[in-house]
Amino acid sequence: MLTFDLAPKSKMPLYMQLYSFIKAEIESGRLKKGEKLPSKRALSSHMRVSIVTVETAYAQLLAEGYINSKPGSGYYVEYSQPVWEEAESAGNEDKQENKDEAAIIYDFKTNSVDTADFPFSVWAKISREILSEGSRELLDSCHPQGVPLLRMRIAEYLRAFRGMDVSYEQIVVGAGSEYLMGLMIQLLGRDNAYGVENPGYSKIYEIFSANTSRVFPVPMDSKGASVEAIRGFGINVLHVTPSHHFPLGVVMPISRRMELLGWANAKADRYIIEDDYDSEFRYSGRPIRSLQSLDSNEKVIYINTFTKSLAPSMRISYMVLPEHLCKRFSSKLGFYSCTVPVFEQLTLAKFMGGGSFETHISRMKKIYRQRQHIMLEKITEGGLKDIVTVSGCEAGMHLLLTVDNGMDQNMLLFTARNRGVRLYGLSSYYSFPVSDMPQSTVVAGFSGLDGAQIIKGVEALEKAWLI
Repeated sequence: MLTFDLAPKSKMPLYMQLYSFIKAEIESGRLKKGEKLPSKRALSSHMRVSIVTVETAYAQLLAEGYINSKPGSGYYVEYSQPVWEEAESAGNEDKQENKDEAAIIYDFKTNSVDTADFPFSVWAKISREILSEGSRELLDSCHPQGVPLLRMRIAEYLRAFRGMDVSYEQIVVGAGSEYLMGLMIQLLGRDNAYGVENPGYSKIYEIFSANTSRVFPVPMDSKGASVEAIRGFGINVLHVTPSHHFPLGVVMPISRRMELLGWANAKADRYIIEDDYDSEFRYSGRPIRSLQSLDSNEKVIYINTFTKSLAPSMRISYMVLPEHLCKRFSSKLGFYSCTVPVFEQLTLAKFMGGGSFETHISRMKKIYRQRQHIMLEKITEGGLKDIVTVSGCEAGMHLLLTVDNGMDQNMLLFTARNRGVRLYGLSSYYSFPVSDMPQSTVVAGFSGLDGAQIIKGVEALEKAWLI
């Protein structure tokens, strides 16, 4: 029987402690390949933890290929790395990594932005104009919430394109959404119970975990975050991506949005953080109204970024606070300096004020729509049409591919990689593994590849998956 001292008071969840222990036992060779693991009930009793804790730890090990499950028999060790192989690989880590990278020809990553079509000449012209004006504002300290002109331009944009009637005084500019999330937690309080979507963008869970010990996984259903689970966990601050969930691609319908607002309105300390990270890129119909625009009781904190719409290096994000939280922000966090240089803020403000931002978004939306169409057509009309189901097509820059060819997720990724294609397993986006995680679904981004590369990449997948 496995024996390990759990630390109930640790910030690391119990299931993660158990998972890490068993993983280490396997990697060290103390648990051999083919060796049977204790049943969930037996290990639960032995370790004095819930069956759910053991089940979650086993699910993560199963998803990563360390163990396998035999129906009616139990769990068995699937992989154990020999000690000599580990030592050898440690000495050649950099070389192996470079070799692996060189083998990848088509990387369908989800965090890529096509910067080839960035309007460099327009941006450079505006930058020169800002410098030639010689305004003292370039050298003076900035308002803690950001340059007023940029915040005014953002408010105008939100009013025109997201149906949000907000004042520039409600907007806080910061260097990246991660930084603003940290401010948000300080503003609302570290002792709150925070909920994050599961699956979701893994960094969100990491940010909340670094700032508070009370973070709960909110399972998803066909309409978005489960309100029943939110109530069950006792959550009072919820982070959601209603316009386009990452990575499932779910667009939250109005019924669920109103249900969430009803939950938030029921108690004074409840808030919703609406992350609208790629709302500009919707390919069918008009953009759906933001959750914030439906909020009449100051319960929604809206956050967005220019990283997806302009470039990854453009570390400019912003959040829109309800009016009553603006006063709290000023008194509690007003001592913070704005983390975005004034020059960049003024350049972006002029870029938005002259219509260049809208023009750029329109152009990139057409480019991404075309690439998505090429990928969909190649999959649904080519060799993969009988084994691949595509979802998440309404918006964003990635697709979900569910493959029915007898391969599990790890084998799908492995065979694709052998053909020079990198994809990403859906299970890797679960901060908290669940027993019913999809076993044969992968995530494929298309924004970083041109049409010809997408076609060749899908053709390589045909060779990898058609068995």
